[in-house]
Parts: sequence; C-alpha cells; structure tokens
Amino acid sequence: MKKLLLGASMLPLLAAGMVAHAADTTSSDENELIVTGTRQVGIKAADSAAPIQLVGAQQLLKTGTPDLAQSLAVSVPSLNIDTQGPDAAAVQILAALRGLSPNDTLVLVDGKRRHASSTLAVDGGSVFSGAASTDLSYIPVGAIDHIEVLTDGAAAQYGTDAIAGVINIILKKDAKGGTMTATGGEYYNGQGQTGAISYNQGFNINDKGFVNVTLEERYHGYSQLGIGDCRFTDQNGGFLAAPTTNCQGNTNTYPNSNAAKAPYYPYLNRVQGDPEINLYNAFVNAGYDLGDGIQFYAFGNYSYKASQHYENYRFPSKVEGDTSTNVLEIPFPYGFNPKEKYDETDYSATAGFKGSNLGWNWDVSTTYGENKTQIYVIDSANPTLYAQDQAASAVAIVPQTNFYDGSYDSTEWTTTVDIDRSFNLGLASPLNVAAGFEGRRDTFAIGAGEPSSYELGGVSSFPGYSTTDAGSYSRTNYAGYIDLAADPIKNLHMDLAGRYEHYSDFGGATVGKATVRYDFSPAIAVRGTVSNGFRAPTLAEEYYSGVNVGPSSAEGQIPPNSAAAASAGFQPLKPELSQNYSAGFVFHPISNLQITLDAYQINLHNRILVTGDFIGSEGGVIYSQGVLNTLAERGLTLQSDVTYRAIATFANAVSTRTDGIELAANYASDFGDYGHVDWYLGFNYNKTQITKVAPLPANLEDPAIGQTSYLNPLTASALTTGNPREKVILQGLWTKDRFSVTLRETIYGPTFEYNYGPTPGQYVPNSIGTTGITDLDIGFKVTQFMKLDVGANNLFNTKPPVNVQPPGAGYATYVYKVPYLFAPWNPNGGYYYGRVTVNF
Repeated sequence: MKKLLLGASMLPLLAAGMVAHAADTTSSDENELIVTGTRQVGIKAADSAAPIQLVGAQQLLKTGTPDLAQSLAVSVPSLNIDTQGPDAAAVQILAALRGLSPNDTLVLVDGKRRHASSTLAVDGGSVFSGAASTDLSYIPVGAIDHIEVLTDGAAAQYGTDAIAGVINIILKKDAKGGTMTATGGEYYNGQGQTGAISYNQGFNINDKGFVNVTLEERYHGYSQLGIGDCRFTDQNGGFLAAPTTNCQGNTNTYPNSNAAKAPYYPYLNRVQGDPEINLYNAFVNAGYDLGDGIQFYAFGNYSYKASQHYENYRFPSKVEGDTSTNVLEIPFPYGFNPKEKYDETDYSATAGFKGSNLGWNWDVSTTYGENKTQIYVIDSANPTLYAQDQAASAVAIVPQTNFYDGSYDSTEWTTTVDIDRSFNLGLASPLNVAAGFEGRRDTFAIGAGEPSSYELGGVSSFPGYSTTDAGSYSRTNYAGYIDLAADPIKNLHMDLAGRYEHYSDFGGATVGKATVRYDFSPAIAVRGTVSNGFRAPTLAEEYYSGVNVGPSSAEGQIPPNSAAAASAGFQPLKPELSQNYSAGFVFHPISNLQITLDAYQINLHNRILVTGDFIGSEGGVIYSQGVLNTLAERGLTLQSDVTYRAIATFANAVSTRTDGIELAANYASDFGDYGHVDWYLGFNYNKTQITKVAPLPANLEDPAIGQTSYLNPLTASALTTGNPREKVILQGLWTKDRFSVTLRETIYGPTFEYNYGPTPGQYVPNSIGTTGITDLDIGFKVTQFMKLDVGANNLFNTKPPVNVQPPGAGYATYVYKVPYLFAPWNPNGGYYYGRVTVNF
C-alpha cells in the first residue's frame, strides 16, 4: 500500500515533465461504430438490430474502484457480479448477464475469445456457484478504449457459451500519448485499504503501426464483517465463560477459554469480509500495416495475483496431542485463524493477419490463454498428523503450519478464420455474406497437494487435493458459421446466422439466430430476435473433485462423471439447451435523446448447477448410508470431530424460464454558461422461474429432513430471488470548464434467500428490501494535462440488514451481526477515494 501511495505522490512531479497532451477520453455514444452483434462494418450503435450497450473509458473511471467488473455493474442494468463469494469466489471477478450463470456470458477481447479462470467456487447458494468463466480482474481499465455489451443470445454468432450475451472489450490502439493514474481509498471504517497505479502509453512504429502498453499494480486489504464467534462469545463479543453453554452445546473449559486472549478479539472469527489481494497486470496491443492491404495484429497479457482469505477460527483444542510420556501439548494456546492463499498466474497471446483480396475481407488468428492457480493453507495444522507425530516424541514438537494444497490449471487454444464480402443483388443494401471456422482445444487439471495437506483428514480449513482428486482432462471442438445480413427493402434490416459446433466429448449441435429491425422513421424503429443456444459443460464442471470443510463439517464435491457419482445415482452431465426471444423499440423523439426498450425470454433446459448438500450424517445421526458410502468410495478421509458429513455435485438439475425488460435512455443537455450534462437512465426487470426439476436418485431421498430434490430451499431461492428482479441506474455527468461532477443512484429491488436452519431440513427466510446506493465523483482539471478526482461509492454508507439467525445453525456462519452477503451491493458499506490522472 505504501508503494501505491508513493506512486500517487510522484505523479505531479512526472506531469511537470510532460510536454505533450492528449485530450480526455470521452464516453462512447450512439454514433460510435460497433463490431459486436453484427458481421457488417460501419454499423453505428444507434442503428444496431440487436441491443448493444456501450461503456466508454471515462465511465469506467467514474466508480472510484480500479476494478473493471465493479465499473460495469453500475453501467449495465442487466449485469451483476458477486461481491462476497466464499473461498476461491472471493478472489475472482466474474460477470453475469440477465440472471444466468457467468458460464453463459462470453467475454471477448477485440472480438477474440478470452480464456476462462481455473479457479472454481463450488459452495452453493448463488447463481455464481460453479462458474469458471473469464476473470475480469486481469484486464486493466487503462488498456480499454470502450466496451460493447450485447445483451442478447448470440451462440450462433460467437459460440455456444453466449446464451445470455457477450461482453466485447475493445482495446486502445493509440500510437502516441498516454495516461497515468493513481488511486487510493478505503471503506468508511478504515478497512479494505485500496490502491492502484496504472500506466498506459502508445508508441508509433514508422507511421505504419503502433504498440500500446498498459502496466498496472493493484492492492486491496482485508475487511471484517460481524463480531465475535457464537462458540465463545455473546452477540456483542463478550466472552462466554464456563459453565455457560455455547451454540454447539459445549462449555468453554480450558484450553478453549484461552480464546479470549486470541489476536483481534472480540473480532475472533474473521471469515466474513474481503480478502487481501495484490495484483500485477501487463497488457500489450500492437498492429502493423504490411502493405498490399494486409495488417498484422497482436495483443496479450501477463498477470500475477497473490491473495489470502481468512477461514473460520479454530479453537485451541482443535490441535492437541499427548507426548510419549503422556503430557498434553497444545501448540496453539489461543486458537488460530487459518487462511487460504492463492498464487495465480494468467497470460494470453493473440496474433493474426487481416486484409482484403478479390473483394473478400479476411481475418486469420490464433489465441492461447492459460490460468494457473496454486493453493496453500497457512497458519493452520493437520490435527491428526500432529497428534500422531507428537505421540512419538517425549518433548513438545512444533506442528507444520503452512501447506501446499495443490493446483488448478486451465488452458484454451483457439484458432479462427473469418471472411466476409458484400454482394450487390439489387436489394435496398448489399447482401453481406460472412463465414468462418473456429477450432479450439481446452484443458483442465487438478494437481495434488503435499501428502500432509490431505492425509489423515487433511489440514484444518481446507484439506489439500489428494491423488484421488488429481487429474488432467482435455477436449477439442470445432465450429463453422455463416451469417447473412441485408436490407431487402428500404428501412428493413435482416440478419440470419447459423452455426454448427462439434465437441469431442458431447457430439455436435446446430444453432441459429434471426434478427430483424424496421425503421418507421428516423425517430422510431422496432427490432426482434429469435435464437437457440447450446452450452457444453465446462471441464471443471465435469471433473472437479475436492472437500469443503468447516470447523465441524465436511462436504465432498463428487465429480459427476466419476464412478462414485454413478454409484450414488447421479448421471453424467449433458449440455444446456436454450431458446431466446426478444422484441424491442428504438426511439429518437428529439435531438440528443435515444431510448431503447427490449423485452426478452430465455428458456434454459438442463441447466447445470451445484446441487444442495445431500446429508449423510449430522450430530451422530445417520440420515443416508448411501452418502457415507459415496464419501468412502471416493476415498475421502475426514477429521474425527466432523459431525456434519455430506456430498454435492454438479447436475443438470433444473430447467428455467427467464423473462425480462431492459430500458436504456441517454440524453445530452447544454445549459450554456451553466455547463453540459449527460444523463443516463437504465432499468432492468429480470424474473427467473424454475419450470422443471430433474428427479433425485432414489437412494438419496430422505423426506424426514426435506431431502427430496436436487434443489433445497436455499439453492432454489438463490436461483430465483437471490438477485434483484429490478435494477435502476440513474446518472448525470455535469461538466463545466475545469470541473466535472458525476452523481449516480443505483436502485436494487427486493432480494430474498433462505439459509440453513439449526436442524437438518429447516430453513430460515432472509430478505432485503428495495435499496438505493448513491455514488459521487467530483473532478477538477489542475492543468490541461492533470486532473484530480475525489468521491465516494455508497456515499451514505448503506449496508444490508444484519443476519438475525442464531449463528452456528447448520452451515451458517459462527459470527454475529454479519450482513446478508447475497446483497447486490458491497456489504462493507461506504468507500471513499482520491485519484490523480495525468494525460501526456
């Protein structure tokens, strides 16, 4: 953090030496030419037959956070991100459109497929659960010219994982000038310290090409939500001394009474809150004119992310052992707070040639991307291994406290060939014929950890990946598409696309899309789309294997394609199938005002979800011997004090129907001497209903605890009501001379989720009412090349309601006064920041 703040203080000195000046980046508008949603060139956003939302570089900088996904979430009404996911989900930034999984949203960079993250969050209770899509944190905002968000099914145009839409990130191509920014901020309570330094510059190559370079460093510190731990404290953090009975029915006798002396007490359990993240990004974009109408282009990134996330506090007696002379040793007399640590490397490279010959435009490219994550548990111990080693020694030994848990690794290698040409057939516009081929090879691997991380029940907080979990998997697919676009008569535009995809593990599928737009006049147009889609399960969904644990609970994640899953009655995964329908209007009632209104319906069949827990035993009561047999068959060993044992898997659990309406309005007003204001209104209504639930294997059913479906009330509510049905964005950007003010109000409709209750089969309702979040940014141009901004996200420090459910119930947190973490905004509350921007 000190380095980041030092960088911010140096920027004015750097600015003093700059003699060149580049104009401020402005937001994209309706006259911006787009490349998403159409294969034609020269199409403006205002003329698009499909709903396209443009987000300019200036808008991305108006949120205060240096994070791309946070910026998009308050710019696109139908886009949501998960702000407080558990474990691996806490350190990756995934975007989801129209209430579907991030796996159903395709991310492109300059029109080329961006590879997926290797990390996978398998905890249930969110539409983000199980997602392994593109991590947007590796794309620095400083490298972006603008973003085109296609909020429409586009599997026929771009690939089978574009069911919900496409996010196309357009890179800067400047051959001169550049920008440096330094940002610092923190939550109102002083936690979550954040800092970032970004440098972007373009370089000219013989007036025939360019190299545009972006370097970025970001830091985000820990935050703490809630207080105490119900096993040791009351709701205000006061210690429960013996003989008081705690939430687990025990008393805090020695050595557990030492918990009152633990670091951070009374904030004893730090599991709820933000992780600590250090991120380093390097992004390069380049192009060169080779002559004869041929251009070479290349872009790519190299990134490194180091992050740590607290897990549940472990009490002193969790790790103990007798010496060979029967003397009890307690190596952690005040207990311990384990952390999961992720070291993540991400890189990609795209290279291609494009040109025009014999009237055909062509583009040939190849892209390779890889994301590798090494997982560690630090400040913890393997209780059984320690007790075993201590029993062999007459003197106290120091337990192993840092463990290598294993790794994830995913790669994508994609090669594309695209051609298009216009033909004059006597229609109102030439017929544009586009066709192409795509070949791709995907891999996913889980690497085993060191034996001490998984043997004898494994390290406390996150057992390492065993040799049973480990494996390497791959598949290939190829695709061909054709796209025909023309105006058959004046003011009527039609676009027809068809695509065939073949996967080595799922066979082939054909999908299509038809888009129509009719302009009654320059002031009003109608448009509509009908399409179908096909998404093959990701390799991670098919093969992920591991154990999720709490202080006294364990849930084995069973790969759906494994023998253990088959013996439990689960079926191998099938592809998702979809039908998309949309219809809308485009209005230009007066100058400088554009309004778009689109209604849509997405029918998604065989939807892939993380199932709810199937309980084998709890508190010594066996509910399903079949579940316990599956855990044993998978070779999972658990600590002896684990009282809750369950399994979960990925399954084609449900079919859903999502209905929605999306409205976007932009207006530019000029008040003369009083300045200029750009207004924006965005609205999204999105309702998901479950239309079918797959039958549960008979040997897993237990009506006594409500175990009769793939979905329990928690996972069902997360799918249908965990995201707000309504989201409204109201924004005004006022500029005058050297001053600018951005005021934004984001209004989230009600959300609702069940949570686990104190006994198996019991669930507790949680709800959040309609809430408005206010953001403010105030800017001032100190000179023609330097600007200062100060502002606040969540200006009025609005927080979600506090969880009133007694902690410790089921899988619920042990921590008191934790806000509802399914809130669609950051539950940490208000965040203030300052930023220095230098253009040169």
